[in-house]
Amino acid sequence: MTEGSRIRLLPLYAAGFVTAFGAHSIAAGLGGLVAREHGSLLAVGVLLAVYDGAEVLLKPVFGALADRVGARPVLLGGLLAFCAASAAFVAAGDPAAVGAARLGQGAAAAAFSPAASALVARLSPGSRHGRAFGGYGAWKGLGYALGPVLGGALITVGGYSALFAVLAALALAVAGWAVLVVPALAPLPRSRETVLGLLRRLTDGGFLRPTATLAGATAALAAGVGFLPVVGLGLGPLVTGAIVSLLAAVGALVQPWAGRARDRGRVTDRAGMTAGLVLAAAGIAAAALLPAAVGLVIAAVAVGAGTGLATPIAFAHLAAATPAERLGRTMGAAEVGRELGDAGGPLVVGSLAAATSLGAGLVGLAGLLLVTAAAANVRRTSR
Repeated sequence: MTEGSRIRLLPLYAAGFVTAFGAHSIAAGLGGLVAREHGSLLAVGVLLAVYDGAEVLLKPVFGALADRVGARPVLLGGLLAFCAASAAFVAAGDPAAVGAARLGQGAAAAAFSPAASALVARLSPGSRHGRAFGGYGAWKGLGYALGPVLGGALITVGGYSALFAVLAALALAVAGWAVLVVPALAPLPRSRETVLGLLRRLTDGGFLRPTATLAGATAALAAGVGFLPVVGLGLGPLVTGAIVSLLAAVGALVQPWAGRARDRGRVTDRAGMTAGLVLAAAGIAAAALLPAAVGLVIAAVAVGAGTGLATPIAFAHLAAATPAERLGRTMGAAEVGRELGDAGGPLVVGSLAAATSLGAGLVGLAGLLLVTAAAANVRRTSR
């Protein structure tokens, strides 16, 4: 990959950072905002869900639009809409507007996230897809890691308006960067696709296996971030915060390495996706079965490494298996799988924990991850 190619990818990586940082920086402080406004736990849940809900519903729509009109306009439009939604909250000056702002941000992220993924694929040669998606994933991981910390600092210093103002400025800056650096790629000619043809493509193993891998990896990540601090409750917030940061840091470091290993032929797609999910499952199980301090460190490293291994390889496999003219729609649909994993992982653990115990909930999720790993390993795919 030439230096010019890397420069063109950087604003796309930054767009990935924006959606991750935007989601987690606000989510980490929603409990305090709702409590100050005398809201309920249900209100917290709704406010957490609207962002992801908008993404689940709209990512396939905007992915298809990116194929039709070009990914760059959808990328820029989404970033500008994210900026507008964030700035509208600042202008309103009313904490009650956070729900509408989150909904607007989620809809905007549903536009620029799959568009960025499609552009990463189109601007990178097939032999470099692993490295390109490894870098993209690392920047998103950085957003996940820094979101709660920097979001909390901004809220402490200037309130929620300061956080939303920074998000607006960040999205605007990335949009300007993309205008200057990301080339305008014309939409590729497409044959008309019937509903039956679409269903056949989306139910093919070449799509389902990497998408299930992405869902499983994201489920492990979300459950780790949410429940490792609960497992280590007696260790104090400083230690549990460090554990979550360790998980995010390991994932961010492993993703570029995994992408390079895939491109060099050292790791096949099937082996990488399977090993990543098995490693993540082992980490989740370690948190449940080993003594708290030791188990949490092992869990953080294993879940971070497993998700960091599986995610860029799954994305690269999707890009390699998808016709270039269908990248937007495919990436949009695959991103829905990630969002479902993001919501489903904590839901599985929480539901089983409510009926039995937290340890049983974590072991149950580990079992589901192993089933997903087995499905990803059914037979050799295109690599």
